[in-house]
Amino acid sequence: MRELVTVQVGGFANFVGSHFWNFQDELLGLAGDPGSDPVFKNQSQYLNMDTLYRTGETNQGVQTYTPRLLSIDYQGSLGSMSSRGTLYNESSSAPSNVCTWTSNVSTHASEPLKKNLFLQSLYEEELENLRLSKGISNGKNDNPREIQNQDIVDCLESDVQYWTDFSKVHYHPQSLYELNGLWMNNVEFDNYGIGRDIFSGGLRGEEISERLRFFIEECDHIQGFQFIVDDSGGFSAIAADFLESIADEYTNTPVLLYTVRGPGSHMNLTSQKQRLSRSIHDALSFSRLSSFCKLIVPVGLPLLSTSKASMHLCIKDEMPYHSSAVYATALHSISVPFRIEPLGPANSHNFSGAVDVNGVIQMLAGQARQNMVTILDVAMPAPPISGKHVEHSLLRNLQPLTPEIAEDVEDMQAVEFMTVHGALRSGGHHAFISEVTDSVNAAYENSSSRPKFCHLSVSSCPLPIPLPFPKIFCNLVGQHGELLSSPVPGCSSRGSLDVHSIPMAARLRSSTAVLPFLESRLANLRRLGIQQGAPGTELVRSWGFGKDELEDMEETLSKMVTTLDDRAQLSDSD
Repeated sequence: MRELVTVQVGGFANFVGSHFWNFQDELLGLAGDPGSDPVFKNQSQYLNMDTLYRTGETNQGVQTYTPRLLSIDYQGSLGSMSSRGTLYNESSSAPSNVCTWTSNVSTHASEPLKKNLFLQSLYEEELENLRLSKGISNGKNDNPREIQNQDIVDCLESDVQYWTDFSKVHYHPQSLYELNGLWMNNVEFDNYGIGRDIFSGGLRGEEISERLRFFIEECDHIQGFQFIVDDSGGFSAIAADFLESIADEYTNTPVLLYTVRGPGSHMNLTSQKQRLSRSIHDALSFSRLSSFCKLIVPVGLPLLSTSKASMHLCIKDEMPYHSSAVYATALHSISVPFRIEPLGPANSHNFSGAVDVNGVIQMLAGQARQNMVTILDVAMPAPPISGKHVEHSLLRNLQPLTPEIAEDVEDMQAVEFMTVHGALRSGGHHAFISEVTDSVNAAYENSSSRPKFCHLSVSSCPLPIPLPFPKIFCNLVGQHGELLSSPVPGCSSRGSLDVHSIPMAARLRSSTAVLPFLESRLANLRRLGIQQGAPGTELVRSWGFGKDELEDMEETLSKMVTTLDDRAQLSDSD
């Protein structure tokens, strides 16, 4: 087994992560459910969840199975959840027996936040399971579960404030780290400069690094870090400093970095000063973060609701609960091949194309062009792989979640890594692995624009839709993610009570299509921060950046552009 350690930094990154771990929890539950679809029961034969999870034991001797995760966020960002998680009930701070104050003492304690209907139902379900395990019946006739679930879904659609509000996962006490003194709803925590020195301030850096070390030292053969950072504000600086520490201590362990931001981070830039700050932040943040990873994947569209990726979705951009669900599905799909056990029993009927994190990085960033900035595409749900003109439909349905990229670019040197899981034939039947492989190969053969190389990973297991997943499917999506010929009457959007699973396709691609994203950051850094008389000179100085640092960042971004831009390469050779 080759373990993967996941790190989530910042508010929106933890929203994405909450959905991601809900998918894993749902897979674990379905694998052990005698009544579930065989396609979910069989996944335990080849999908090794130990890649993402760790086994443990509470002080009471109870066995636990929790994510190998370190989450970093504001103080107060956990809502009604304790920073110690829910399995280990130790107090986070024991009272001291040392008395150094002799005057009167008063204690001020805030009321704990009330659990929402979903979290209450989880708590009651666990109590009931505990009673049943002890042979105790509560003697009550509960309301039918479907009614209760409808109330839960409605509750989540109307009121999600924290990422823990919809989390169904138990976390280890070392997993949840709140930045002491940095409170949630800090509206000014919106740029790179304000986040500088927070990681190194006090004992924060040591505490965070020690928590990461706890998970790494348990690993036998760590394959890499899956790092998700909300790069829309000050958490970029915290993540960059943490990544620099990781690069120093774990030099040979690759980092796959997703920079994520919700649609809300693109809004409310009304003044020239705000737009200036945002442009400089984006350039500095990307340059710094990319310096400490092997592969970086920018994720987050300004308007997800109107994008081509939302063709079969009903997204409310103002709700992080909605947009983070879409990005989490793509991250889950990309990670599936990392968990396939290639040395397990021969099971070519259920999967093909296993690869680890380092394999993907070498594939995308280690080729002749060595471009480390990749585009994330998704088809949610994936179209059927048989039927009229289907050879083109899968590739056509893969749409970008990476912002500011060029469309319809013909790049003969492009390299792609695609994963398809749970694919259906026309009519809603599960497709064979060989059918999916043949269909994708045929699509590329018939495509006018073909990459230089594409690695395809295929799994028979679809994406399960857990109860707390938002109502974001349009009324043309069926119960198993099949695309219907006519809308379901009486509803505009569908959720977990209507759609139980979906086929998925996701793709990472190294392509010149990402040039506009890189060029805008390079141009803004030069024009706004470096050139003589640049309008952002005082701003970058107030953020603690000197001229030498800015010129180093300019060189980093310039090399990224030159790597992809044939015109720049020609001019250099001249």
